[in-house]
Amino acid sequence: MINTENNITLEQAAQQITYLSEFILPERFATLKRAVENRTDYMTLLAENMFHPQNASALVRHCEAFGVQNLHTVETLCTFNPNVNIVRGTDKWIDIHRHPSTLDAIKSLKAEGYRIVATSPHRQSCTPESFDVTKGKFAIVLGTEKTGISDEVIAEADEFLKIPMCGMVESLNVSACAAIIVYMLSERIRHEVKDWRLSEERELRTLHRWMKEAVADADRLLKRGGFL
Repeated sequence: MINTENNITLEQAAQQITYLSEFILPERFATLKRAVENRTDYMTLLAENMFHPQNASALVRHCEAFGVQNLHTVETLCTFNPNVNIVRGTDKWIDIHRHPSTLDAIKSLKAEGYRIVATSPHRQSCTPESFDVTKGKFAIVLGTEKTGISDEVIAEADEFLKIPMCGMVESLNVSACAAIIVYMLSERIRHEVKDWRLSEERELRTLHRWMKEAVADADRLLKRGGFL
């Protein structure tokens, strides 16, 4: 769940990170630093009314595995409810943003400069290979398991994306579709986009939040160290 702590300065966040690093193994700290340096918010996902917990869980794991820091959800028909036995704590390392409606989510993402890219096998679409990742930030919209993207998404989408099928099946399960798209596009932006990483401020604040997740009794230790 997102837990943005913007009430402290960047200098204070950096000081707290340094202090908390004394309470975990150096290898663990190095892993967290390496992971945050490979995070991106150039690309994000929007899951629209994801019904099955296993699919919700898979989206969380895909984002974490491939360095996508933000996952947006719309829950007007059902709750986005990842299975804790499947996510296995990966939800601690990404930021999940919940929106009251599809239009609210799209409005918010467009206000942040994201292109709305809807996944659909039924539209004149680009593919993960042909999609232009260099045109600016983008949000990949994944629809419900049964009916796909909603009419609101179709009306508001800037572009459409599909995975070409060579066999008899028309489309893939939403989890498999997401895995292919997130992997391919996250790899492409790292090779083709110059400023794909988090901003320095976002990177620092993300690492600060992670450290508070990674260190047992972090708040108690920060209080003992005079930070709180």
